[in-house]
Amino acid sequence: MPVCLAPQDRANGQVLDLATAVKDGVLGGGVSFGCGFVEKLDLNIMIEELDEPEVPSVFICPISLEPMQDPVTLCTGQTYERSNILKWFNLGHFTCPTTMQELWDDSVTPNKTLHQLIHTWFAQKYLQMKKKSQDVIGNASEALDRLKKVKGQARVQSLKELRRIVTNHVTARTAVVDKGGVSVLSSLLGPYTSHAIGSEVVSILVNLSLDSGSRLNLMQPAKVSLVVDMLNEGSIETKINCTKLIHTLMEEDDFDFEIVSSHSLLVGLMRLVRDKRHPSGNLPGLKLLKSICWHKQVRVLIVNIGAVPQLVELLPAMNHECLELALHILDAVSTVKEGNLALSSCSNTIPNMVRVLMRVSESCTQLALSILWSICKVSPEEYSSVAVDVGLAAKLLLVIQSGCDPLLKQRSAELLKLCSLNYTDSIFISKCKLTKTIR
Repeated sequence: MPVCLAPQDRANGQVLDLATAVKDGVLGGGVSFGCGFVEKLDLNIMIEELDEPEVPSVFICPISLEPMQDPVTLCTGQTYERSNILKWFNLGHFTCPTTMQELWDDSVTPNKTLHQLIHTWFAQKYLQMKKKSQDVIGNASEALDRLKKVKGQARVQSLKELRRIVTNHVTARTAVVDKGGVSVLSSLLGPYTSHAIGSEVVSILVNLSLDSGSRLNLMQPAKVSLVVDMLNEGSIETKINCTKLIHTLMEEDDFDFEIVSSHSLLVGLMRLVRDKRHPSGNLPGLKLLKSICWHKQVRVLIVNIGAVPQLVELLPAMNHECLELALHILDAVSTVKEGNLALSSCSNTIPNMVRVLMRVSESCTQLALSILWSICKVSPEEYSSVAVDVGLAAKLLLVIQSGCDPLLKQRSAELLKLCSLNYTDSIFISKCKLTKTIR
């Protein structure tokens, strides 16, 4: 049975039949399964589950640009998905959407051959996907079973193979979890675990869904100590994975924050944040720091390791996402006495905060204002003068005149009033000139 195709899909003016489609590669080759089985597969389910990016153009409806499930052909020879062309007609159009020809006959003819082509093509791809999925699950199960039996370098190789599988296949991740793989992997972490083993285990765990029991198991001091050691001494990939794993553990309701009150952990995170050779670790490091800095004891530790001036110096070179995270951290530490003193003592804190105002986002402006307020209110005479000299007054006027949040405007007005204490009205007005705004 011939199938009518759009002019651009016809080969040398010929119509396409099933045999020709297979021969010419529309179906990607012969089909090695029975037609009876193929017909039982639901086309809609296959299309949704496959999400195939390279569907033959003859299978695509010109209206929706989606694969057709019920193709019908117009008198012009153009083929569309039935529901799409009927909607076109219901809108009062009596033309062919592709050619814009007026229709001399508005009836639609089911294109059974094209439907068969579409169904067979998707069935072939679908069954290939299912077979591949089964193979992947089998490979993951074999690697997991082998892991229970081997030691030494053979264990490292088994872990590498399992990591490769779970990194590339979602079905393998589910299979590993269902077969108790998390417990097996967790048991390999301990005080005598080598970094070669530990780094591979962590790289697998960060790809898996960890339930509450698994997270609690991984919070054992010996396991956490190993992860922190690898965060400080491992490769950049291992450092990032260790950071992500700790972040995952923090999702547990019973998370013990003594875990993150660790000098070694915070030092490792700051090394990650400062690493210019491997910038891929900057964002994960800042994300974890932000998550843990809301605990007072951690904020003091962050100050004690010298993180405040380091973060302040890094601000100008940070991208927007990293900048906002760094500002969150600095704002958090500004709420403790030690943090406020560290911010005040850093010569670039005020200039860098003023530079951020009205340049990145409203959130960044709010955080920078909060930090400036924390510093200036401690010693208005000293710090507000410095702030005004680097253009703060002009920036505050911009905030007040903008369409931002009213609370932000109020804070700006309060800070502007604080800044004016050291000046006569005429001098302060001159300090507010907008020519000083951009530096």
